[in-house]
Amino acid sequence: QVQLVESGGGLVQAGGSLRLSCAASGYSFSINTMGWYRQAPGKERELVAGISSVGRENYADSAKGRFTISRDAAKNTVYLQMNSLKPEDTAVYYCNCNARVGIGSKLYENNYWGQGTQVSVSS
Repeated sequence: QVQLVESGGGLVQAGGSLRLSCAASGYSFSINTMGWYRQAPGKERELVAGISSVGRENYADSAKGRFTISRDAAKNTVYLQMNSLKPEDTAVYYCNCNARVGIGSKLYENNYWGQGTQVSVSS
């Protein structure tokens, strides 16, 4: 089992910045990747940015040049620095963790999700 706790969402004006944080915790697990997804009303959930266990980053085209994902591996924490925010960035942002979890003598690989944090950008 992996639990994800998110923080940092809020309301900002266009052009402003926010920094999202997500900390993963559990009994016995190792992380493959962590990332951020978002879902706006009436739209499907989409990947915003992800980072692998070796620090490889990838971004949605809409996030490139404005958002930066980073991690603190020792704390199993991922961050998303969002600059130059636009109204179209308004959405619920979800932290995702793909991890190997040890249960008894077996190892499982699963995706885990945070509860979501609201990001609202006004024009």
